[in-house]
Amino acid sequence: MTAKKYILLLVLFVSQLILAQHDSINRLQEVLVSDRNLQQFSESQTILQFNDSTLTQNEALLTDLLNFNSTLYFKEYGRGMLSTVAFRGTTASQTAVIWNGININSQMNGSTDFNTISGADFNSVSVKAGGGSVIYGSGAIGGSVHLNTDLAFGNRFENQLKIDYGSFNTQGIHYKTNYTTQKWSTQVGFSRNSSTNDYDYIGRYNWKGEPLWNQNGEYEIIGFNANLAYQLNETNLLQFYSQTSNTDRNTSLVSPTETKSKYVNGFNRNLVSYTGNFNGLTTNLKMAYITEDYHYFPEIESPNYTYGKTTSWISKADLGYHITKNFNLNGIVDYTKTKGYGSGFGDHSRDITSVALLTKQQITDRWQTEYGIRKEFTTNYKSPVLFSVGSTVGFGNFYHLKINLSRNFRIPTFNDLYWEEGGNPDLKPENSYQAEIGNVFSFKKISLTQTFYYYKIDDLLRWVPANNGIWAPQNTDKVNSYGTETLLNWNTHFGENHISCNATYAYTVSENRETKKQLFFVPYHKTTASIAYGYKKAAITYQFLYNGMVFTQSDNDPSKIVPAYTVSNIGIDYDLKFLNTFKIGFQVLNLWNSAYESLENRPMPGRNYNLYLNLKF
Repeated sequence: MTAKKYILLLVLFVSQLILAQHDSINRLQEVLVSDRNLQQFSESQTILQFNDSTLTQNEALLTDLLNFNSTLYFKEYGRGMLSTVAFRGTTASQTAVIWNGININSQMNGSTDFNTISGADFNSVSVKAGGGSVIYGSGAIGGSVHLNTDLAFGNRFENQLKIDYGSFNTQGIHYKTNYTTQKWSTQVGFSRNSSTNDYDYIGRYNWKGEPLWNQNGEYEIIGFNANLAYQLNETNLLQFYSQTSNTDRNTSLVSPTETKSKYVNGFNRNLVSYTGNFNGLTTNLKMAYITEDYHYFPEIESPNYTYGKTTSWISKADLGYHITKNFNLNGIVDYTKTKGYGSGFGDHSRDITSVALLTKQQITDRWQTEYGIRKEFTTNYKSPVLFSVGSTVGFGNFYHLKINLSRNFRIPTFNDLYWEEGGNPDLKPENSYQAEIGNVFSFKKISLTQTFYYYKIDDLLRWVPANNGIWAPQNTDKVNSYGTETLLNWNTHFGENHISCNATYAYTVSENRETKKQLFFVPYHKTTASIAYGYKKAAITYQFLYNGMVFTQSDNDPSKIVPAYTVSNIGIDYDLKFLNTFKIGFQVLNLWNSAYESLENRPMPGRNYNLYLNLKF
């Protein structure tokens, strides 16, 4: 596919799109929230949500949306390559990714690659700061990212098409269709994102004086979604969610003399949900089947590869009851059976049963409390008793105080337990205690959230050299993490002028309790900001990102760092008002042509461009 195959010049990356609240999708009669526990039992913590319009107006891969609009820190192995996250100074496997209420972190390595996820595949993406293991289980220590498909009822037929083309032969297409009646709701989507990804490295040359460039960086990501809901009657509802994705990605070379390799991975997720309401008793039953697999080719032209695959059956019963008008009680029982096999860790299985109890009490009109407790049972590890206690108090409309205490954990993965050689079946789960205080100020059209937090993490898993010289995982480190997060939002309009400003700031200290050294790849400072101005049919947006310096070794050697960097984007779009929406736009990414990298020897591209066309009809 070439640029000539696109009908018009296209697209804009807009971070917080002005007038997004007027999107026609948000006017449907009734919206079915796929993860109701996120809203019902997390009010004592901060949740940042990006809606459907914002997702479709951003670059395709989820890393870009969250990197420029949240306090999450991302470590990328080059543009479009492996992308892992650090939340509040924790590791990549201590941030849970939740798909429609189901934890989907990899059973093999415990984390999620955010460059394999297209944000436009979902109706909303939410970022919840702080522990959530009582509700979501393993990995929800630093926080969680929620990928939600919220279906709706009402007589409507809608289509949305986004096509974009950018530098380095970057191509994208995303199509989504919704057909709804009073009884049925269907949503089907397809996405494809690819790039030759052969950008030059700014200011880097070989011994001949020739510019170095990103070799072997090609990638292609294809995804398909099919979702369905049927209203049996006023009190009974059936839902089905399905998502399939395949990523075919070469691995960028650190040196031109390296052997070219590639990594192919994919997943398939299927979820059936039943919801019933019976005189104050709410029943939600879920059954999910999830697979993930990878094939690594150490030589791109060779048929030889290593591989791994896991399959998981998840059944979950969530029963909620209104004991009184102001007191809710929820009981959750779930069972997960996972089988994994591969060339690196053999053939193994794991069964996990968990029981949780959640309560929510409205003490007064301005004072609300939340309590939760969870226990897991399995033969692979001994689970601690997890808990969460939260309270929200309003002092008028101007100020709200949020307090949350919790205990969270992260279980060893299949790689940790069974890797050949080096796996350690005697590992303990990582264990964390957390406390946070949030201050929310609201004045007219300004919102300011200031959160202070403290973590105590024990039995942190690290792969270290053993006596025989083979690397193996051990529960070695104890970590204290503390800091502050700030979220600022301001929106206003006068006449046909609309202005939106958003900013985030995170100060993070995450240090080994014994050495007093900062964990590597945890920045002390991260700042984002965006400002958008719209007038009639046109809008312009400017984005700013600052990532502080990070150490690359545990001894905090000042000569082994990734320097701080700043990146800016600017974009403009215009709505031709043909059909429902007919927007064309243009964006300049890395506006000031900054030379930067988030991982040593993995340079990111300089100034580059993106065009898009966005239609709704």
